[in-house]
Amino acid sequence: MRAIYKIARLELSNLFYSPIAWLVLILFVFMTAMNFTDVLWGYARSQEFRGGGLSDLSRTLFFDMTGRGLWPKVTNLLYMIMPLLTMGLISQEFSRGSIKLLFVAPITSRHIVLGKFLGMLMYGVVMFVVLLVYVVLAGCWIESFDWAAVLTGLLGLYLLFATYAAIGLFMSTLTSYPIVAAIYMLALLTFLRFVSGLWQEYTFVREITYWLALDRRAGTFINGMICSEDFLYFAIMTTMFLGFAVLKLQFIRERRSLLSKVGRFLGVFVIAMLLGYVTSRPMLRLYYDSTHTKSNTLTQASQDIVSKLDGGLKITTYVNLFGSVYNITPAKVMTDIARYNSYIRFKPEIEMDYVFYYYTDTTDGYFQQRFPHKTLKEAAKEMAKFQGVNVNKYVPLSKIDTEVDLRDEAYRFVALLERESGEKTFLRVFQDAQRVPFETEISAALKRITMKLPTVGFLSDHRARTITGDRNRDYSYMVSEKLFRTALINQGFDVADVKLSRDPRLLDHLDILVIAEPMEPFTDTELDMLFRYVESGKNLILAGKPKTNGYLKPLMDRLGLAFEAGILVQGQDQVEKGRADGPSVRGSLPSPGSTKQEVEREYPVSLYLCKVTNEAKDLSRLWSVLYRQTRAPEWPYAIVMPGASAINQVEDKGFQVTPLLIGGDPTGWNELETIDFINEIPQLNTQAGERSGVKTTMMALEREQAGKQQRVVVIGDADAFSMGEVMANRRGILSANGGLIMSMFEWLSYGELPIDTSRPNPIDNTMTIGAEGAESVKTILQWILPALILLGGVLLLIRRKGK
Repeated sequence: MRAIYKIARLELSNLFYSPIAWLVLILFVFMTAMNFTDVLWGYARSQEFRGGGLSDLSRTLFFDMTGRGLWPKVTNLLYMIMPLLTMGLISQEFSRGSIKLLFVAPITSRHIVLGKFLGMLMYGVVMFVVLLVYVVLAGCWIESFDWAAVLTGLLGLYLLFATYAAIGLFMSTLTSYPIVAAIYMLALLTFLRFVSGLWQEYTFVREITYWLALDRRAGTFINGMICSEDFLYFAIMTTMFLGFAVLKLQFIRERRSLLSKVGRFLGVFVIAMLLGYVTSRPMLRLYYDSTHTKSNTLTQASQDIVSKLDGGLKITTYVNLFGSVYNITPAKVMTDIARYNSYIRFKPEIEMDYVFYYYTDTTDGYFQQRFPHKTLKEAAKEMAKFQGVNVNKYVPLSKIDTEVDLRDEAYRFVALLERESGEKTFLRVFQDAQRVPFETEISAALKRITMKLPTVGFLSDHRARTITGDRNRDYSYMVSEKLFRTALINQGFDVADVKLSRDPRLLDHLDILVIAEPMEPFTDTELDMLFRYVESGKNLILAGKPKTNGYLKPLMDRLGLAFEAGILVQGQDQVEKGRADGPSVRGSLPSPGSTKQEVEREYPVSLYLCKVTNEAKDLSRLWSVLYRQTRAPEWPYAIVMPGASAINQVEDKGFQVTPLLIGGDPTGWNELETIDFINEIPQLNTQAGERSGVKTTMMALEREQAGKQQRVVVIGDADAFSMGEVMANRRGILSANGGLIMSMFEWLSYGELPIDTSRPNPIDNTMTIGAEGAESVKTILQWILPALILLGGVLLLIRRKGK
């Protein structure tokens, strides 16, 4: 050990007696200081001059993987400078001839390699002290700084540095030319960065090549997670390359056959790969999430779901070569599996399988145009060539259609979740920017096969709004559209189209019944069935419209409520207030030169804007979110109702009544006379029975009934959660109607769905340093500190030259 330490100390001194080590250190300090101070100054200026708006500053400054954080920048910097630092560790000994002195000294090849490696680690300590200075400064200037997460990232960077040092040390044993050793190292690092995408279509080597990949290992630490697999990866890879270096030096001393040399190198490699395979097994992994918000760990709700998944669980992903919306190739299997790692952490026995097949409708016009006069198999070969994959990895649909029926999924990318006990459900991809399912959707699918979840029925008798129609007035998109992420079926609910005339017994299997604007009266028999449903204590949504409210009156009477006559209107000032100059729901702005009057005339006064009541915010988590959205001080969101009725309680039927939505205009009224709101301007006429004031447009009712906690929602506008209104884009109006849907069904499902995957808000949101102070720090760290290091290096080199 003493010999190793002496060699390490000598190597460290040699590094600092060379201009390259000083130049690398100066470059490292300058680049890291520039990145750190730029982000620091930007956020200090934002807080000082824009009034705050900062959040999660520890992540932003250090481990923001989008590109602004310091730690990801350091990984790229190490990739560039480590070949320069390590290229002469052994190669210079060869070129100078001093290697002979080392060989005749009373030390082994192991002493030489470990000594030089330890010397590089000491130099790394000097570099990382600079990074630690940034961490300490940030910790002093950021309130509630996330020390554990940031230091975890620093640990990962040092492990990466050590692995790079071992690789560079081995490469320097292969040649007597330092620049060649640097090129060798860059080539190997590039290979290790991209090896995860090589030969992934071959099951035998898939896990080996994916494990070998170096690019993502430090990222786990940078994100604030310590995983035993990644920690041991650095240890195994570092040891392997140090072993290679020892063998290479030993073979110079000894005369061995080429076969013997290759065999020893191969033996070290095989042992390392076996260790890597064993340590990467899910059941052997250990985790520690050091972030304050536990952003790398499943939320408690998801953990509770996974804990109830007794027995085996298999996830089979079906990938169609002709699939739309989203697709992967066999080379991306391990990347796709990584999306489930947070679940595998809590249930290591999850079995993952991937089935690649090809199918498309050959009679479709697009197929005939894209692949004229070709069979399906010929088209598959052409498509495989286009995607750069081997068509032999794909099987025809006929080989798998006995296992699973994918017709209802339109043969898109889909995962089948199947428990050992037989429960099954599909996990889909979505037509949005993210495409793949996230924790909320995955946990909802797992919960569906774990326990019985609410079944929501939509009554379609008498031309009521349905989930099967595709008109703007219907509810199909936000309820049953498979490609819509927040559709009820993708959040864990089961949905059903209910026709009393077809199957009245279906009501017995429902947990929530939705009756939205029937256009005809119910028969006595149907009313009797609906009355029995209400008295059974099950949950209900009633949604009306001003012209057709009369058909819901028998049910409203049972609840002790009544729709107020007329249609609600509000003054134009209220439609325009806070919105004419603000962004719309899609972020558009009024056209240049638009006047207030022009914006006022854009929408009729019957477009009623509502906000959440104070009483509603305590109902559930999502109602609290919706309350904050509609009560924001600047440009608040609103629940938009294009034609609504007010709701009044007229009789006490034993319900606890909570108003959910009220109009935003206290001077609005129920208009009874005006019909044409486009060409006519309504006026309040109290003699005609019109009454102004704050109007309630949505109510929640709750009571103990038949051994159940019954919940009922009544809303004065069936359009508020229709397909047309949720997708509407009105200039200057921020709509929160999409959130209204989930808020209703969360309360009606007693918080079972949607899954609550929310996390605590970050607490490191305030900086104590101002823009002027940050500017001074920038000057000191980016310019003065490198200049001092340069001066110190020059003086040391001059002194050495003088000696």
